[in-house]
Amino acid sequence: MNNPIAYSGQQFCIEWYHDSTGKSQALEYFKKLSVEERIQVLKLFKRIGDSGKIFDTTKFNYEGDQIYAFKPQPERFLCFFYNGKRIIVTNAFRKKQQKLPSNQKEMAIRNRADYILRNK
Repeated sequence: MNNPIAYSGQQFCIEWYHDSTGKSQALEYFKKLSVEERIQVLKLFKRIGDSGKIFDTTKFNYEGDQIYAFKPQPERFLCFFYNGKRIIVTNAFRKKQQKLPSNQKEMAIRNRADYILRNK
């Protein structure tokens, strides 16, 4: 499976990460959202894809370790920036606490390392 594109804008192309078996946790999570929730996610993808930035930290935020988060309340879509003006969405979850769960961030870091290794 090639990286399915979530949105291709003038500044960035947003892609769903998939593992070596072709599974994409973030895409599967996205597909289970309601239509209204999916629209909110896609609005954020379009905003950064077209303009290159989201200044509102309640909608997009740096989480450390080269991991960022799209934040359509209450969902979180973790991602990282990659060569060629690409943003790779690694995993997604419903936020239930104030702090970013460490297991979700660790998954994003592992997925980032896997992606980079497989795309050298």
